[in-house]
Amino acid sequence: MKLGLICVGRLKAGPERELYARYAERIGAFRRLGLEGLELKEIDESKIAAAAERTSREGAELLAALPPESRLAAFDERGKAATSAAFAQFIADERDKGRKALWFAIGGAEGLDESVRARAAAVFSFGAMTLPHQLARILAAEQIYRAMTILSGHPYHRA
Repeated sequence: MKLGLICVGRLKAGPERELYARYAERIGAFRRLGLEGLELKEIDESKIAAAAERTSREGAELLAALPPESRLAAFDERGKAATSAAFAQFIADERDKGRKALWFAIGGAEGLDESVRARAAAVFSFGAMTLPHQLARILAAEQIYRAMTILSGHPYHRA
């Protein structure tokens, strides 16, 4: 199953981009689990002034950029907090159901539009605190990597 991360906003060159790239590279090494890499798609932040309209536009663009036949999950502060083991089990369950691709969405400054949350098979939260999308992207990549180590029995995750 192909894995992907679709985000509103673009990471500029710097330590955040380097850290994300490090986790994406590590994820690519776990093909033996039936999981393939971590493709990245970035959606430009909308310039619309009204927050509701901006979120709606970004949501429509996220959904339009989602590859066909892809399962969607999302990271959003209004989502469900899950343990790393439960998150790993979600990925394994999607893989075991024969899904071709699983994409994770991260919204912009105003979060995800309801249309994206409604389309998602699961919505996860990193907690009640608001995070900049740069850090949310790194946390998402780290948790996907951690999930792969859990599924493979690698000692990276200490439960």
